[in-house]
Amino acid sequence: MRGKPAAAPVRVPMAPARLRRLLGWGSLSLGLVAGTIALFAAGLPQRALFTTATFAAGNGFAVRQVQILGQVNQPRLSIYRETLTGATDSMLLVDLDGIRNRVKSLPWVADASVARRWPDTLVIRVTEKRPIALWQYRQRLTLIDRNGQPLPSDDLTAFGALPIVIGATANDHAHALLAMLATQPRVAAGLDSATFVGDRRWDVRLKTGETLALPEGPAASVALRKFAELDRRTPLTGRGFLRFDLRLPDKMVVRVAADARPKPMPPGVTI
Repeated sequence: MRGKPAAAPVRVPMAPARLRRLLGWGSLSLGLVAGTIALFAAGLPQRALFTTATFAAGNGFAVRQVQILGQVNQPRLSIYRETLTGATDSMLLVDLDGIRNRVKSLPWVADASVARRWPDTLVIRVTEKRPIALWQYRQRLTLIDRNGQPLPSDDLTAFGALPIVIGATANDHAHALLAMLATQPRVAAGLDSATFVGDRRWDVRLKTGETLALPEGPAASVALRKFAELDRRTPLTGRGFLRFDLRLPDKMVVRVAADARPKPMPPGVTI
């Protein structure tokens, strides 16, 4: 999905008097920051350090803006909440690692970084997880990532182009299936859904209506490659066949509907 344009930083309200003090400090404020950092390095006692940081916060070095970059599907409000949940709003004492860990715990977030932008801004950059499929189980559709973990979404219509995987543990095996199909782009492009049968193997349904019954284990990729090679030489899909059973290593069993009349194969081609 295309990312949304970066939103403007959210400003935390600042009293006018405090803003005037901030403007009045000028270069002295920069010296305060440098001096406080030096005190950190020198091992200033905790109480004195807290007093210094509180003084700095009262003169403009407090978190007043939060800028979020990279967010598309994770609700922005949840990122703001995790960012602003902390023991202090001092720019000098804010726990960057704590914020990062809280943001990373959000369901859509794969990774995050947090940085200070002096004098009063935190910049949160998130990398979101990529949805790979819709998982159908017990009459429910759930968006999943590559690890099979659910990704919350109030509206699945935006993800309607993703394939559907069906079965109790289909979510855990979806990434491996899609990786295998990616080795055969023509088949992958025609994927509609896939059912994990008996927690052992896949039935792959194509958009043209056919089902590929794959064997279990490593034999599945071999069978898929053989089918793809045959389909490249002589297109098999879209001819009215119902099912290609690829579970036997030395043959392909083709099923048609009782009343169907599949399009004839080219002269000299048999299946």
